[in-house]
Amino acid sequence: EVQLQASGGGLVQPGGSLRLSCAASGFMFSSSDMRWVRQAPGKGIEGVSAINSDGRRTSYADSVKGRFTISRDNAKTTLYLQMNNLKPEDTARYYCALSGRPPQGQGTLVTVSS
Repeated sequence: EVQLQASGGGLVQPGGSLRLSCAASGFMFSSSDMRWVRQAPGKGIEGVSAINSDGRRTSYADSVKGRFTISRDNAKTTLYLQMNNLKPEDTARYYCALSGRPPQGQGTLVTVSS
């Protein structure tokens, strides 16, 4: 059974930083392309960033490019999202997911507010 557990969210002031983690189990993580998505209150799912299985290729939504960095540790079966210079519009529940599949789990809530 695929399990993805995101953590690391919280309340942060504008301009602050957070590092999200996603612990993965139940599938071959090291062979899987992964992504982060988010859902702001009252809005649909938005793709944030993606990374291929060996971590050499990454992509970002225009809205987070230059501020967020996706990475992974295949030995620890963990996906990361380093978020810097956070803005109020980054407020959302963040989920990790296998590429091409819907997010699962409860995600982690990020609130950017002064």
